[in-house]
Amino acid sequence: MAKSPLEIPGPLGVSRLRSWMAGFRRRAHPNLSMLGEFVPRIFDILVSGIVLILLSPALLVRALWSHYLTGSVVTGATLVGRYQAPFRRLEFAGKGCCQNLIVWLNVLRGDMAIVGPRPLGAEEAANIPVEGLVRFAVRPGLISLFGVRSQTGLAHQTESEMDRELYYKQTVKSDLGLAARSVVSGALGGGAVLEMPPILNFFGIPVVNTTMNEAVEWVITSARAKQKRQMAFVNPDCLNIAWNNAEYRTVLRTTDRVLPDGIGIHLGCRMMRMALKANVNGTDMFPLLCEAAAREQLPIYLLGARPGMADAVAENMKQRYPDLRIAGCRGGYFVPEQEKEVVAAVNQSGARILLVAFGAPRQELWLERWKQQLEPSVTVGVGGLFDFYSGRIPRAPAWMREMGLEWVYRLIQEPGRMWRRYIIGNPLFLYRVRRQVKNPDKFPLPDGV
Repeated sequence: MAKSPLEIPGPLGVSRLRSWMAGFRRRAHPNLSMLGEFVPRIFDILVSGIVLILLSPALLVRALWSHYLTGSVVTGATLVGRYQAPFRRLEFAGKGCCQNLIVWLNVLRGDMAIVGPRPLGAEEAANIPVEGLVRFAVRPGLISLFGVRSQTGLAHQTESEMDRELYYKQTVKSDLGLAARSVVSGALGGGAVLEMPPILNFFGIPVVNTTMNEAVEWVITSARAKQKRQMAFVNPDCLNIAWNNAEYRTVLRTTDRVLPDGIGIHLGCRMMRMALKANVNGTDMFPLLCEAAAREQLPIYLLGARPGMADAVAENMKQRYPDLRIAGCRGGYFVPEQEKEVVAAVNQSGARILLVAFGAPRQELWLERWKQQLEPSVTVGVGGLFDFYSGRIPRAPAWMREMGLEWVYRLIQEPGRMWRRYIIGNPLFLYRVRRQVKNPDKFPLPDGV
């Protein structure tokens, strides 16, 4: 069976030694389990008590205002809490500022925690899969792992999977970290409910506003049906290149599907008063695509990067997904005279999905130039993806990605190569988005989009 690209939380996701040690501690020191629950509860009581005291003037004013507007002070919805017991999530009656401040009273009296799974209504709770019922072993939280990742477009797992991850890895330290990350992700996500159009317009380039699962399914469905399609990812650097490179811009405007990659696209969307469904980047998509391709027995060809790197990627992914069919591998260092030979090798391999890691814009221009001769159903430009999955460059830790700071990690790793892209390129991209907002008619989408 293929190994999941995501670590399985709980007993199935830890070593036997670690699992045995955890069991020994529970048997030898039963009071540790009580202490492990007692400490977070004390933390919740202290924090909520301090918040309520500090905000007491605002709470009093808001209570008077609610009574003036509606004749009552507090209302609330009935939700499902710990052990599936119902509780009333409090809010001040009447619309207006500070309506949700009173929810800290729910935390103080134990209905909710500061960090925990998202509180659910009765209908949602009834539809939780069996493997997700562990979420009801803890109090629902003001802050959830699902909520934090959703704010930055990284909620690629199901909510139940993230609830399980939170439950099995939860400590006071992890709660503090998640709470801190929620501040940053909340600022990036914003509070307003924005339009979520199916197509985003960046400099006249149609970018599909989709989810990770939908994007993977699009590739698999196309490859299974042998439909010739091309896909590209764009981040702020790609769009900066397309701003000045007419040939690259034309290719992106006619590519079958262009997907949004990176926190910069998320910020650009908010400047245009639109919401991004997900950060559908190639690095997160790759293991999910390999898992789906292994399941469907669709062979993949890896082309690009330094000599030997594609082979290292293939070996690593074959270890993770034994059923994955790698049709072939080849580095990206070849001269123009060898291009026909490369195309012939790809075609002879029988690959249905071709991943090309030449970097933008070279990979998209190369695929466009050879698209009539290439036989794989789906061709995708994946940039520096092979660097990560070959092990040459480590990926930013999850906490940095959840805060939209993966670019900082990349800058620290390769400052000489990346400083221009991030220090100059990111502000330049946002400036150009601002220009588009002021003059949208100068950036029309292609006809028929």
